[in-house]
Amino acid sequence: MTHGDVSEYDDDLTACEEEREPDPSDSLRTFGAVVQALREHAGLSRVEFADRVRFSKHTVESVELGRRMPDESFVERAEEATGSTGALRKAARYLTRGEAGLAAWFRRWARLERVAVSLCTYECRLVPGLLQSEAYARAVFEGTVPVAPDGQLEDFMAKRMERQRMLFERQTTPFSFIVEEHVFRRRFGDVERMRGLFDHVLELSAPRNVTLQVVPLEAGMHACLDGPLRLLETPKGQRLGYSEGQQNGRLISDPKEVSLLCQRYDTLRSQALNAKDSRGLLERLRGEL
Repeated sequence: MTHGDVSEYDDDLTACEEEREPDPSDSLRTFGAVVQALREHAGLSRVEFADRVRFSKHTVESVELGRRMPDESFVERAEEATGSTGALRKAARYLTRGEAGLAAWFRRWARLERVAVSLCTYECRLVPGLLQSEAYARAVFEGTVPVAPDGQLEDFMAKRMERQRMLFERQTTPFSFIVEEHVFRRRFGDVERMRGLFDHVLELSAPRNVTLQVVPLEAGMHACLDGPLRLLETPKGQRLGYSEGQQNGRLISDPKEVSLLCQRYDTLRSQALNAKDSRGLLERLRGEL
């Protein structure tokens, strides 16, 4: 894959196809640094320390670099190996995983979203996350298999609502959404919740920097039938793409592939309803409830 001039985004563009350790949080990095300092103070190499804690050298390295959440047995054995000061037990209480509430395969794209100078989204499955009402998002997360624990579900909700703030906070960033009509026709709750979704989408798509276009049912075959698609432009002018499937996602940086995706998206723009007619359709669908 050709990355071009992407030095600022190297950490984000490493192969998304194979997600490894969770993205480090500050607490994981700090804990790892303390483990390494105590190990070195005890005069132990990583190999010697690994033998003491009965974990592999790779695991010790991952913990020290903040890339792995240590389990309770690691903490206890590390305490004993470094003099039982109590420092690691106390520090472990404050450990948190990085990017809570985001699917592992989406984290890199979410970081790029925050600095993008433009964002384009095509959806044929669900209302795009940036436009979902709270009730709609909760219904999506509650319907996942396996069922998400309550705490994790709340993390998902918090992160989804936090991402939506971009639409209000970045008033000069162009946001483009193209969504299939059947997505808005899919029922997920009672009439009140459905109307709430339409009201929410209409409100979020009202600002001048946000464009929402609906692909009507009668549009027939079109340029983006291969599946959902996201595109963005970085502050350095690089265009990137993202596609997502069942339990996986792929960040696309190859210029030729991204160019093809941009052509498809631009073609679909001409096949979808314009912004005014799209709002009119959503208002009619709301009125039919």
